[in-house]
Amino acid sequence: MGRHASGELWHVPDLAAEITALEAAGQPRWVWTSTAVVYPALLRAGVRVARCHDLELTEALLSGHAGRWGEPRGLAAAVARLHGLPAPPDRPRPDAEPPGFAQVALFDAVPAGRVEVSDLLEVYEEQVRRIGETGHPGRFRLLVAAESAGALIAAEMGHTGLPWRPDVHDELLRELLGPPQPMGPPRRLAELTAEINAAFGTHGLHPDLPAEVVKAFHRAGIDIPNTRRWVLRQVDHPAVAPLLEFKELYRIWTAHGWAWCDAWVRDGRFRAEYVAGGVVSGRWASRGGGALQVPKVVRRAVIADPGWRFVVADAGQLEPRVMAAVSGDRRLAAAAAEGDLYAALAADSFDGDRAKAKIALIGAMYGQTGGDAIPALAVLRRQYPTAFEFVEAAARTGEAGGLVRSWLGRTCPPASGAWRDAGLDPPDEVAPPPGRARGRFTRNFVIQATAAEWALVLLATLRQRLAGTEAELVLFVHDEVVVHCPADQAESVVEAVRESALSAGRLLFGDTTVRFPLDVSVVGAYADAT
Repeated sequence: MGRHASGELWHVPDLAAEITALEAAGQPRWVWTSTAVVYPALLRAGVRVARCHDLELTEALLSGHAGRWGEPRGLAAAVARLHGLPAPPDRPRPDAEPPGFAQVALFDAVPAGRVEVSDLLEVYEEQVRRIGETGHPGRFRLLVAAESAGALIAAEMGHTGLPWRPDVHDELLRELLGPPQPMGPPRRLAELTAEINAAFGTHGLHPDLPAEVVKAFHRAGIDIPNTRRWVLRQVDHPAVAPLLEFKELYRIWTAHGWAWCDAWVRDGRFRAEYVAGGVVSGRWASRGGGALQVPKVVRRAVIADPGWRFVVADAGQLEPRVMAAVSGDRRLAAAAAEGDLYAALAADSFDGDRAKAKIALIGAMYGQTGGDAIPALAVLRRQYPTAFEFVEAAARTGEAGGLVRSWLGRTCPPASGAWRDAGLDPPDEVAPPPGRARGRFTRNFVIQATAAEWALVLLATLRQRLAGTEAELVLFVHDEVVVHCPADQAESVVEAVRESALSAGRLLFGDTTVRFPLDVSVVGAYADAT
């Protein structure tokens, strides 16, 4: 249900028509419990809205800001807390099902039980009050607006779907794996299994089982902690090459093989369920289908419709540029005003050695303390003390059990899981740190979470600019945005993307010299994007 400005209540059968009429009249901001629950049903009814306030997402942000990260965020819990009562747990949501398995009518997905308009308004007003009491209310309001807009976009992308060619998908799978077999793995995986066993001088080793592989290396006199790629690449053994190929192809077969395509691609579109703010850094996740982890080789099946193109925009060197903006280090900001931050940094302080400059910045953001990073970090500490101290302070606060926040106010949770479980992935240049040191977690959180905010604000701004056009937002992965549009609109979409990047920088950081350039490609196939 909803409420008209006059106070008249709407009934469900009239809701879609009422929303459409009010959207046309002036784009109101809709207040509802959860965009993920309510909006997909509206989309199926042909209704789109411009703005909303997602009570659940906002409650999660506010609870985290208050140091109560992870408490129930549903409407019932918010109302209970408001009245000093025990907060009931949130209702678990079922795992996403492939498209076509569950086609529900309007509002079939709404949780059982009546939602009182008075409860919605009471919680909304209390959230507005709490936002005003944060350390930077203006920034936090932008965070709430961006998070709510992101939830709208996530639902719209799932509804629209990513163009996908099953025939091309089948061709590339056969090229990589060989034809599918009635029983067991495809031919290429069987061949690699035989090569791996021969390299170890054994039989019956299952390379898809990490424990068996670790034991096989131990028997060969090589002790490894796990079978991650970065670990295996450091090992000199004839089993490594076929094992690395096996791991890549096995993941493709199990995560994006023939069974995946049959289950998730319908009518030439892959429709996943995206989860806005699904990891602690604010990055998105997906529920079913692996939409955010499609291997590059599989992207060859992502082909634009006839007469259409993809505009693919990727933010280059985003995290170090964010570090320059949030730290207030003028010298680093000057380097970030250039097209290649690492090259500018190298020319300024690293005798032209771009690789060392990159190692220094990445090492500072991820807490790398050994190897080639040591001399590079010493230069960074001396030449860019303000930026270096910014991440050091975040690390010290985390080690002491304190709260650290992104630029807009997203709060880092307690250290309860590994980096990758939290969506904080170190790049290949830096080995993951040992243990679960909270300081290393928090030093990166303040950068990566702010980078996620910049990308989300860009996305929300771009959605506004594309409103009323045929262009479709079809994919958003960390700091990459993909738009599907008619070929004759591609250049205007490119301009809209670039303008949105400029707007995102200004909205977050005001008058800064830091640039946030985009690598933009207009392509017919996603895999062709540079």
